[in-house]
Amino acid sequence: MNDLKTKRSMLKTIACCALLAGATGISGMASAQTKLKWAHVYETSEPFHKWSVWAGDEIKKRTNGKYEVQVFPASTLGKEADINQGLTLGSVDIILSGASFAGNTYRPLAVTYFPFIFRDAEHLLSYAKSDVFKELAKGYDDKSGNHITALNYYGARHVTSSAAKPVAKPEDMKGLKIRVPDAPAYLAFPKALGANATPIAFAEVYLALQNGTVDAQENPLPTIEAKKFFEVQKNISLTGHIIDSLLTITSGQLWGKLSADEKKIFSEVMQEAAEKTGREIIASEIRLAEEFKKKGNNVITVDKAAFREAVLKNTKPTDHGYRQQDYDRITALK
Repeated sequence: MNDLKTKRSMLKTIACCALLAGATGISGMASAQTKLKWAHVYETSEPFHKWSVWAGDEIKKRTNGKYEVQVFPASTLGKEADINQGLTLGSVDIILSGASFAGNTYRPLAVTYFPFIFRDAEHLLSYAKSDVFKELAKGYDDKSGNHITALNYYGARHVTSSAAKPVAKPEDMKGLKIRVPDAPAYLAFPKALGANATPIAFAEVYLALQNGTVDAQENPLPTIEAKKFFEVQKNISLTGHIIDSLLTITSGQLWGKLSADEKKIFSEVMQEAAEKTGREIIASEIRLAEEFKKKGNNVITVDKAAFREAVLKNTKPTDHGYRQQDYDRITALK
């Protein structure tokens, strides 16, 4: 009898161990599924990366370790077009990307890249909290299946050019071979002024400037610093023609798996990160113009009103597939 009891006890122990092993296996699988990839094309020295890493840490903390986010900077997981596609393919879970790329899926969203639509950084940040942004973001969500969680201030875009081709007035843009991002929304400014717009992937811009493939490019001052474009471009013209932004976008696959509480956490963290990013960029823009002068660059203060007038004389939002009512509502924001 004692032998029988001993055998039964042993069988129960084995069964319990098997259950525990199975549970551990399931837990291990769940853990693997909570590892998330966050991709962008910016350098590790830039606020976009710094606050993405912060956001990943905060998400892990606020979800009690359920989600672990790894941030892949500097085009590690592909160029901007690639990581946008990756949201659909499932190769990335979260990205930072320009609205111009999201605009390839839902065109109205890219109206913010129409030149001189925003007055300054505060105007753009006001847009980020507006009903018009929420409506445009929902249009993208519905069309793409992905979800926009935040809008980040990226900076005022300025033209840089080679020593032989300074840009001081709108006429100086005529015939200028200028790199722009490979997205239709960026073409309005150079085309309206008669420049030769040349799309080149972000990771390849420095070399293109260095070897003279193009004469010029345009980006915010913090990007000009981080990518070291100032080393191969003598002139920096403060055109401020586009007040630029980045979107934080989560894949539809990820967003659909999150509970209501988790969606709240992800949204709050990403919006906090966007706010912190924007404030840091604004502060750096103030100091960088003077720093570039000290480095020996020719920093040119242009008549922005003259550039705005010349651009709007030759193009309008509807020429580029944007809705006039969106443009009007955005420009009217306080």
